[in-house]
Amino acid sequence: MKDIFDPKVTQELIDRINQLKPESPALWGKMSVDQMLAHCSVAYEMAFTNKHPKPNGFMRLLLKLFVKDGVVNEKPYAKNLRTAPAFIIPDRKNFEEEKDRLIKYLEHTLNLGRDHFEGKESLSFGKMTSKEWNNQFYKHLDHHLTQFGV
Repeated sequence: MKDIFDPKVTQELIDRINQLKPESPALWGKMSVDQMLAHCSVAYEMAFTNKHPKPNGFMRLLLKLFVKDGVVNEKPYAKNLRTAPAFIIPDRKNFEEEKDRLIKYLEHTLNLGRDHFEGKESLSFGKMTSKEWNNQFYKHLDHHLTQFGV
């Protein structure tokens, strides 16, 4: 798994994002490119804002037991996986705004660095290692950039 805390990897992701166009078609799935960019920002919103409610204790236990490993391991996501409700973007978005917002999240993550994420609590999964945070962020973004051919 590539390391999002490496400036070269972050730049590679930003370069891929910058290859997208408002009319870039998806190779699979139902999202438009602007919805995909907004969808990818949700993971960062959950890490850096209070926009999304914390699941109750029972739901967090279920997420830790049955979902966490698939999110933080190094195995790529399959195409057309089911999307968690918080990640569903039902409406079209402003492409440039969403692109800029996602890039800012990537830069913010890089600037905070690996140490910031070591033991940082995830909204859904509890405390995670910096490697788990890396895998979550990189794997999700790589999956969706690949979905749009970049």
